[in-house]
Amino acid sequence: MSLNLRRVILAILAVTGAYTGVWAYFAPRHWHAHFPGFGFSWLPQLGPYNEHLSKDAGAMFMALAVLSLIALRSVRSDMVARITGLVWLTFNIPHLIYHLQHLHMYNTLDKVLNVVVLSLLVIASVALLLPVARQRVSADRPARVH
Repeated sequence: MSLNLRRVILAILAVTGAYTGVWAYFAPRHWHAHFPGFGFSWLPQLGPYNEHLSKDAGAMFMALAVLSLIALRSVRSDMVARITGLVWLTFNIPHLIYHLQHLHMYNTLDKVLNVVVLSLLVIASVALLLPVARQRVSADRPARVH
């Protein structure tokens, strides 16, 4: 994996966590009624509104966003990236499995979007487990010192 791809993945995960987390925590009823936004609404089909559950989900997503921002700041550290990927994966795999088991509640477009978006988040999490490819130094070019 390249360092730039790692940056992009971490930024996407940070934005995902912040977008969902801030909305769910600070406007939980609106989040439940309108998530993911953009004219879609995926939560009411899954059960009634619960403020405690919505705020807990928001706090968890904000924590994932903070972890992703820390990893972005330490983007060269394979260990920090792997920990971040593993934490996101710990959430994303059960989250995807749950939604795969409840697709019958959605129309075709919502089914496809749920599977695609949640699968991409799993793939992004797995990608963070990969080390950054080290650049080889050619014999005629000295190594850069940082």
